[in-house]
Amino acid sequence: MIHNPYLQSFKNYLKLERSLSVNSIEAYLGDLNKLFQYFDSIEQTPQVKDISNSDLKLFISWINELGMLPSTQARVVSGLKSFFSFLVLEEVIDTDPSEHLETPRLSRHLPDTLDTHEINAMIAVIDASKPDGMRNKAILETLYSCGLRVSELINLKISDIFEENEFIRVTGKGNKERLIPIGNAALKYISIYRYETRIHLPIKKGFEDYVFLNRGGTRLSRISVFNIIKTLASKSGLQKSISPHTFRHSFATHLIEGGADLRAVQEMLGHSSITTTEIYTHLDRGYLKGVVTEFHARS
Repeated sequence: MIHNPYLQSFKNYLKLERSLSVNSIEAYLGDLNKLFQYFDSIEQTPQVKDISNSDLKLFISWINELGMLPSTQARVVSGLKSFFSFLVLEEVIDTDPSEHLETPRLSRHLPDTLDTHEINAMIAVIDASKPDGMRNKAILETLYSCGLRVSELINLKISDIFEENEFIRVTGKGNKERLIPIGNAALKYISIYRYETRIHLPIKKGFEDYVFLNRGGTRLSRISVFNIIKTLASKSGLQKSISPHTFRHSFATHLIEGGADLRAVQEMLGHSSITTTEIYTHLDRGYLKGVVTEFHARS
């Protein structure tokens, strides 16, 4: 079909010029394929340069009628905009038909967070006498201390820990590196795990530098971390919906409530947009009132 060469070029652009991950690239291409599935469903196969804004609006109506969630529709629109902007850049088309395409309005919900008592309760139920106990303590402390994504946690390497400076180096989305301060408690439990538990594991070749390993001596999986968190939440009697990302929410929330600058939190979380960081700041009215009282000239 006529769109295939453009999709391949777009894929190369996302990979080489925008340095997106494989998963992000596949998501973009998958959303674009939905557009061409729509054209197939109405028995039309327009050339890319002939696609109009009206065509795109009808496509958005089509995926809405299919019951696609607003968040997914928004992602599709974002993909379309990127694709047609690329085509303009490559001078395949003169005008961008997606320029005035509206993104579905999304409701912004406040994520669940844990207070320090709940985090301490989860850590307290860990049995340190078991082989995985100290590792799991180190995992929880690191998630909360640094606000890591679960993918960043499982890919953390020993060579990325600068213990003397109390920083870790993290590779986040788009292969972007950032330095994050790490607390004494997290460093303490990582050290105990490394030198008292990890050294006894049959570490497989290629996994020597990864911090968190499973019993087989290979890198811990995402699913394993989710299961660890779920099990500890259940044991500690917490009724909230908790995942590794909950610790990331809590990290950002507690920093903001403690008076941290939003830009600094954005940097530590690795967000490209300050708007994304704002979603993590689960600010209560008391905190906001305190900010006004302290800093407003007329308060």
